[in-house]
Amino acid sequence: MPVVRVTMFPRTEDVKRELAKAITDDIVRIAKAPPDKITIIFEDLSPDNWAQSGNLLSD
Repeated sequence: MPVVRVTMFPRTEDVKRELAKAITDDIVRIAKAPPDKITIIFEDLSPDNWAQSGNLLSD
């Protein structure tokens, strides 16, 4: 049962829907997992909760 967690800045439901389909299709193709056993969790991350090179991305 593959579980994929995708952490990214907020995206539209259409983008998440497209990503879910593409990720599922690739796992089915590569790992031979049945699509009904694949779980994808989207985690929206606010830029003020992410820092890179010592700076918040919201700055």
